[in-house]
Amino acid sequence: MTTSVRADTARDLAGTGLSEPDYEVLSTLVERPGTTSTLHEQATKMGWSRSRLSRHASRMESRGLIARAPDPADGRGCLLSLTATGREALRDATPTHLESVRRRFADRLDADDLRDLVRIADRLGDEHGTAAPLGG
Repeated sequence: MTTSVRADTARDLAGTGLSEPDYEVLSTLVERPGTTSTLHEQATKMGWSRSRLSRHASRMESRGLIARAPDPADGRGCLLSLTATGREALRDATPTHLESVRRRFADRLDADDLRDLVRIADRLGDEHGTAAPLGG
């Protein structure tokens, strides 16, 4: 089920010029203070390895969606920052992404289904501690 919904929403999102991983990086980066994060913090927030995020960030940087800079607090690390181009791409893609998730997932569930999902999500919790439970 998850694979099908995710593949379909990724296909819808591709029409905006962003891949699902692009969207995930941009949408989590925009939540950070100053839309800037260390590579390590961003990878942890997304549940990605640092090497995976670093490789993907290089591709996104070449397209002007994000900028990378040395982390002054950690000589081995880097900072990722959302660019104006990245912010515009995210702004343009968000309505498509939300509509796709709604059409392919949320609209197919009734109120009881949604309550069950919240209950299950609350019970499982977020193993990374980066997000509040759905129910509260």
